[in-house]
Amino acid sequence: MFRLRALAVHALTATLAAPAFATDVALNADGEWNPFAVDALRAPASTPLVWIDDRGEPLNFTFAIGAGFVGRLTVVDAVFAGDAFAVTTFGALLGSTSAVTPGTYEASPNIGYDFDAALADPTHFSQGLFSLAAGNYSISGWLTQSVTLAGDPLNATAGAARLTVSAIPEPSTYALLLAGLGVGFVLSPRFRR
Repeated sequence: MFRLRALAVHALTATLAAPAFATDVALNADGEWNPFAVDALRAPASTPLVWIDDRGEPLNFTFAIGAGFVGRLTVVDAVFAGDAFAVTTFGALLGSTSAVTPGTYEASPNIGYDFDAALADPTHFSQGLFSLAAGNYSISGWLTQSVTLAGDPLNATAGAARLTVSAIPEPSTYALLLAGLGVGFVLSPRFRR
């Protein structure tokens, strides 16, 4: 009986110490915004400032970029101006969104979930653009700067990520481009004498 109780206590302790379940969301390379939230009251107590989904679970955006392609990941803050994020892939720091002046809940511009408007306003809304080589990615992040409410960090916001992928031009494409520029230069009336 004692052994069974000890095993049950050990299993419960291991469950409580295990990292929170993370939601993996496939990020398509379609240029569409994929929202995330940060909410210290809904997130796991051990990681209160991480990106979360609508259920309060830690969130990872997963995707792969094939050989011969390059990706552009854009991350933007929204809702209240003045928040900023660290961005990671598989837990390793990829970089941070831009520095913006910290705002207050009462005075910060509020654009809601209009991520295009936030991207168009880099003075107030933090954003980051990351160039990614071929490979596998699991993008997440955490809040590094928060709007304040009554002098304390609000630690609740929303943001979004979007991905576009394009082919890397072949070296022969560059050669044709340079040859075309050279022909245009030679044929231009200003340069014939």
